[in-house]
Amino acid sequence: MAQPLTTGPVHRPFRFGLLRLAIRIVARLLFRVRLEGAEHLPSGPAMYCANHLNWSDPLLLLSVLPAAPKLAMFGPKEEDMTKGGRNRLIVWAGFGIPYRPAKSDLLETTRRVQRVLADGWVIVIFGEGRIHRGERELLPLAEGTAFFALRAGVPIVPIAINGTSWLGFRRTIRVRAGEPIVPSGRATRESVAALTQETEKALLELVADARDLQPSGTVGRWLTEVFNDWPEGVRPRLGQGDAAGTDLASRAAPAARRPLGAEVVAPVPEPPVG
Repeated sequence: MAQPLTTGPVHRPFRFGLLRLAIRIVARLLFRVRLEGAEHLPSGPAMYCANHLNWSDPLLLLSVLPAAPKLAMFGPKEEDMTKGGRNRLIVWAGFGIPYRPAKSDLLETTRRVQRVLADGWVIVIFGEGRIHRGERELLPLAEGTAFFALRAGVPIVPIAINGTSWLGFRRTIRVRAGEPIVPSGRATRESVAALTQETEKALLELVADARDLQPSGTVGRWLTEVFNDWPEGVRPRLGQGDAAGTDLASRAAPAARRPLGAEVVAPVPEPPVG
């Protein structure tokens, strides 16, 4: 049987604080980062579900979200967290909840998430499971966020990131937190699907007033794309790609859902009876 990737997250306040400070300094030198809706962020455990436009989104969230409650991020999807500079940094700072690409550790990952939430952590998850192109677009959310929230009885806070589709020096990046969505009932297929749809609607409303950006020169193009991993193979043109037509104004019907976890493909298990 495969061993767990890590025992993380691990509360390492000095290391995490040092990393967060370094990211905050760099982010504020390069961009104008502002947090809206901070009053919606709970003081206890919660799931923060964010949209995903760029490789820099997790770092920008680390730079603006409060250090308390303890903050963890769901992912990355890795087989071995001892390889690669990014993975070693996540393990060193202690804020990752990795899972295996083969999805062979779903039960262990679910149990780990429940333990982390029970210990008072906040977990950030990029519910789309990948990046997309448009500032107002949103790919169908995976059902993992809702499943975890219902299992643990914690709220979901929708968090919209805007301004990272094209990075540029001193451009404004907005992180907007919406009102917490409080789950009720058990984690049945119906309740998970309904809570996922409610979270998706809240995120779409938070990004609805954003404007699409233009590239900001050679350096801006390089900074934007240096670590981006496009499932389409290359960056799609505006209005094209897998997320095209998914903005609030264009949606006419709910899109297909993906289950458990930001990129995990597996049926949401029925809760035990009793």
